[in-house]
Amino acid sequence: MGETYEAAGVSIEAGEEAVERIKADVRSTFRPEVIGDIGGFGGLFRFDPGRHRDPVLVSTTDGVGTKALVAAAARRYSTIGLDLVAMCVDDLVCQGAEPLFFLDYISIGRLEPDMVKDLVGGVAEGCRQAGCALVGGEMAEHPGVMADGEFDLVGFAVGVVDRDALLTGDRVAPGDLLVGLPSPGLRSNGYSLARRLFFEVAGRSLDDPAWDDGHAPTVAEELLRPSVIYAPAVRALQAAVPVHAVAHITGGGLPGNLNRSLGRKVDALVDPGSWEWPRVFTELQRIGDVSTDEMRRVFNLGIGMVVVVPAASATHAVDVLRTHGQRARIIGEVVPGHGEVRFSG
Repeated sequence: MGETYEAAGVSIEAGEEAVERIKADVRSTFRPEVIGDIGGFGGLFRFDPGRHRDPVLVSTTDGVGTKALVAAAARRYSTIGLDLVAMCVDDLVCQGAEPLFFLDYISIGRLEPDMVKDLVGGVAEGCRQAGCALVGGEMAEHPGVMADGEFDLVGFAVGVVDRDALLTGDRVAPGDLLVGLPSPGLRSNGYSLARRLFFEVAGRSLDDPAWDDGHAPTVAEELLRPSVIYAPAVRALQAAVPVHAVAHITGGGLPGNLNRSLGRKVDALVDPGSWEWPRVFTELQRIGDVSTDEMRRVFNLGIGMVVVVPAASATHAVDVLRTHGQRARIIGEVVPGHGEVRFSG
């Protein structure tokens, strides 16, 4: 008998089985604009231009970084797809866009249908939370490049916004207030440092308590805590109050992300005493004796999104966000400056 694709490490049958297992999850995300079904060469989405005066399409792409290594080591795959959606759609709303549809790409050492179902199931759950359709994707088996159990996960999102509603930072002015939306964990950022501190410096395993207080989650539970998807709450806020800017706080923390939403003539002055760091961050700082400046440059420290609003609208903005499940709070103000993020106190 001659050589086969399966002997080279690629199973066509496993791929076909995986597709069958994910169909229900994918269909559960469909919006009325989706045309057809999965299995075609491209996802079809009928855009309705009548909903917009001057529509602009906004696109984003991202991955989950080395959080995927934690998921692979723990063999827990059901939430990492939600993280992927969060990384993409929460970038879209920073420019005022409504998420429309999403595509994913899974590269994997050896295709396991159950694992793929969990991964895509998490993507589908993220799309349902964000209100966007999962219209397509790709699974690629890479034997010899990736080990069995190893995978990477990448996503692509497209949204729409009217041109005159684009958030560019031009509306930000001194006196505006910064409203922070809480993040209970790391989201998908800073994992190279977090893994080093937990596993190499502290010598902990995935099943060890993340910290010592008798009620701590395991390291795996804490590092795989799902990301919050902020897009629906921020979209609701945009319909209720004047929003001048939105910043998604990912890798680079507040200094490396909030500045991207400011104009060149203002600074963001953040009050670090206006919220408390989630316990995971104080533990990571303690383990590695990490400076506060370094913590701020790497992690979100408990603030996953910042919305900039006029001072007169700030209290109403907090109320709107709280009615949409976000325990928002005012964390600072906009002052004259040069497009930088500074911390008071």
